[in-house]
Amino acid sequence: MAEKLTFDLVSPERKLLSADVDFVTVPGTEGTFGVGPGHVPLMSTLRPGVLDVEGDGAKRFFVRGGFAEITAEGLTILAERAIDLDDLDAAALDQEIKDAKEDVADAKSDDVRDLAAEHLASLEELRTSL
Repeated sequence: MAEKLTFDLVSPERKLLSADVDFVTVPGTEGTFGVGPGHVPLMSTLRPGVLDVEGDGAKRFFVRGGFAEITAEGLTILAERAIDLDDLDAAALDQEIKDAKEDVADAKSDDVRDLAAEHLASLEELRTSL
């Protein structure tokens, strides 16, 4: 039997996945990288993007920020936000993007506008990944 990678995906709300997998593609801030069994130890921050998990069935998650830790035991992703793309409602996401655009336009200060723009950019990245 081929060697597997122990993988855990955790968000602040819950553990989304814990499985032995073949390969994971990770959206790191320094660039996208792949992790398979026997990978060297590494820590990386995450950028908004798609996490592709290959194993007994492919899974795709959108992650926004967080950390990836690769150890001899496996790969752990601690995501600020993680969404299973199979569970995503495109119409609801489009409405959320529309609302976020209004929030940017209605912002009364630069700080509020910057936060709203960051949220909008994250939603648009999520929409692009569908």
